[in-house]
Amino acid sequence: MSNIYSDEQLCDLQTGGLFIIQKNKGFKFGIDAVLLSDFAKSQKSKCTLDLCTGTGIVPLLLSDKTNTPKIYGIEIQKDICDMAKRSVTYNNLDERITITEGDVKDAVSMFGKGTFDKITCNPPYTEVGRGIKNSADTLLISRHEILVTLEDIIRITSELLVPQGGFFMVHRPSRIADIMCLMRQYGIEPKTIRFVSPDANKAPNLVLVHGVKNGGKELKFLPNIFVYDTNGEYSSEINKIYNRR
Repeated sequence: MSNIYSDEQLCDLQTGGLFIIQKNKGFKFGIDAVLLSDFAKSQKSKCTLDLCTGTGIVPLLLSDKTNTPKIYGIEIQKDICDMAKRSVTYNNLDERITITEGDVKDAVSMFGKGTFDKITCNPPYTEVGRGIKNSADTLLISRHEILVTLEDIIRITSELLVPQGGFFMVHRPSRIADIMCLMRQYGIEPKTIRFVSPDANKAPNLVLVHGVKNGGKELKFLPNIFVYDTNGEYSSEINKIYNRR
């Protein structure tokens, strides 16, 4: 059984009997990671990599939502990576999930070109020099492009994917032009976009993007996801994604 330290908590993911270790005070996974794992579940995979894996939430959820035999995650922050590793062990998933401490910019040398048929990523959203910066280092690194940029993520993904491999990412709608341009630049053809809005009366605040390495030109827009319904309750789609009854 994995150790859980005094400044940590064990959270029930309410799916597949899974739990995750998180800091009592610090960066915690949000709805974006849950939506990403659900968005990416449809593509079958023999070997998946989650970039910027944080506490390992996406690999854990993919282990329940898919039959992927091997799922990898890479995280640069030592203490966060350690939590992810302990969560994997706590859930008895060491044979399926491997968490590696390392810099995403070194991922090609670590794993090799053309190693994965699916890559997921919930990257830092904010460009350096923009947005309000949190004083806690882990929050700063998780939310701002300090150690890795959007271009780094897409360039490295292209090298790591096999031809026709799938890339799944969640990001902010304000970066959609950058995302589309960079994906085309590095040979990942945008295939599917789905926006996420707080409710039907508000603009999207998240976007889910799917691309295929060396894919043909055809971009589809899926219906928006609304987090809340007209009564201010979680929508039926969100409840389904979270496995709530």
